[in-house]
Amino acid sequence: MPDWVHHESMIRSTICASGVVLGVAGLLLAGQRYDVLIRNGLIHDGLGGEPFPGAVAVDGDNIAAVGSLPEATGRLEIDAAGLAVAPGFINMLSWSNESLIHDGRALSAVLQGVTLEVMGEGVSMGPWNDRMKAEERDPGEDGFEIAWTTLGEYLQYLEKRGVSVNVASFVGTGTVRRHELGHEARKPTAEELERMRALVRQAMEEGAMGVSSALIYTPGAFADTEELVALAEVAAEYGGMYISHIRGEGDHLLEAVEEFLTIVRRAKVRGEIYHIKAGWGNWEKFDEMVRRIESARAEGLAVTADMYPYHASATGLDSVMPAWVREGGHQAWVERLKDPAVRERVRAEMDLPGAVGPDRAGAGTRVLLTGFRNPALRPLAGKTLAEVAAARGRSPEDTAMDLVIEDDSRVGAVFFSMSEDNVRKAIRLPWVSFCSDAAAMAAEGRFLRFTPHPRAYGAFARLLGRYVRDERLIPLAEAVRRLTSFPAENLRIARRGRLAPGYFADVVVFDPARIRDHADFAAPHRYATGVHHVLVNGRVVIRDGRHTGAFPGRVVHGPGRRP
Repeated sequence: MPDWVHHESMIRSTICASGVVLGVAGLLLAGQRYDVLIRNGLIHDGLGGEPFPGAVAVDGDNIAAVGSLPEATGRLEIDAAGLAVAPGFINMLSWSNESLIHDGRALSAVLQGVTLEVMGEGVSMGPWNDRMKAEERDPGEDGFEIAWTTLGEYLQYLEKRGVSVNVASFVGTGTVRRHELGHEARKPTAEELERMRALVRQAMEEGAMGVSSALIYTPGAFADTEELVALAEVAAEYGGMYISHIRGEGDHLLEAVEEFLTIVRRAKVRGEIYHIKAGWGNWEKFDEMVRRIESARAEGLAVTADMYPYHASATGLDSVMPAWVREGGHQAWVERLKDPAVRERVRAEMDLPGAVGPDRAGAGTRVLLTGFRNPALRPLAGKTLAEVAAARGRSPEDTAMDLVIEDDSRVGAVFFSMSEDNVRKAIRLPWVSFCSDAAAMAAEGRFLRFTPHPRAYGAFARLLGRYVRDERLIPLAEAVRRLTSFPAENLRIARRGRLAPGYFADVVVFDPARIRDHADFAAPHRYATGVHHVLVNGRVVIRDGRHTGAFPGRVVHGPGRRP
């Protein structure tokens, strides 16, 4: 057993005569008075075993006892009769970087039982230099003050500002590349690469979970395998992970998986694939991808994946355009798209889901437009790219380029490009955890200007309701394990992800019979239901399905954290 969980010796269980599992601390302290006592629940401790009836006692920010506590009392008592009591859920891929600055309540996430948002897919909120800060500053309605430079400073900024959930982040290879090379599509010099490695080292010592890449987006797409190995090696020195949105999820899916496995082998690092999937026209490759990953796991590589339980993804229109046209950053990209010769080349290389054959039949029918900055374009949200193209009398490819220019943004979109059968297959894989791949937001104010993917409001409730309860793809206890202790162990986070004495009191109380997602693509701003109570670091954030106004979230540090 790794030394980072040596405290397991504190929480060995005994078996009562009744057969109910009871922590040693619970036997000794059954008559005590606690800060919070959750009674009468069916306890899922996070390890995936059979749940058992009992109570969870909380003192301060820690779980004090778990088990049969008939004589215990609490300053606050929560009756969990008929409900499941579990560790707080870990969102392995969150885009709450900015949303938590605007609204620290994290309502769409915490109302699903999420207590830890893990950010940093390929890019992170540090390290930034002055040039990057100038590029990031947005004087518009969504602007915010950049009051930090390093990734660690950003996370501390969130904690001090006040958040209802815990926060953590990877350091992005795209960010450290941009720090040293800007938006140039070239290899770093030896000196630049060493400075990039030093930036990763600094982030790891500040508590980053590891290093991440997103290889279909610029500037991350400009990194070759050698560069990624060099950066992943630094994360490995600190016990961190290499986690990647691999270089291709469509025609080049298997080659991208092989590159990922090569990086993991050569850097001697634990690895995870973000939101595992096979895109349009490549659904049949999913089984072979799984076979290769499981072969690598059998070989001894510590390789895992995460997923969101939907057959549609969400990103920007930049994702369907070739990387070369995006070199130099956003403004250079927009200016190039105004050049007829460039447009002709981009048109030929654009990869729209549903586009087949020389006549591009079906192009744009699987692309739902969702996010615009330009108020004049916002009425187009909720329409497909094909519908907008037809209304304008333009091709889908030209319309995509036009919208990027007119909105002066990457333009948010949902892509219906995956197979529902493959989604079900992924849920069954024991080495896959779960994520939203979305920001934590609220169904009010500024957030209503956007039409997000429903996963922001429903990913975790959808898993537990539709796929676990209704379709019975996996047992509830296994789903809880893969939402809690499994990602915590992968990230090497001590004292989170389990209901056991000595662990931080991140707890969710929910109704397995009624938990349900309500957000859909037509009306995505709908909260999930079925989560009754949520505690974060021992403080009640959700009580009877309502936010309490508490902001007890903290920075959760990775294994390389230095004092």
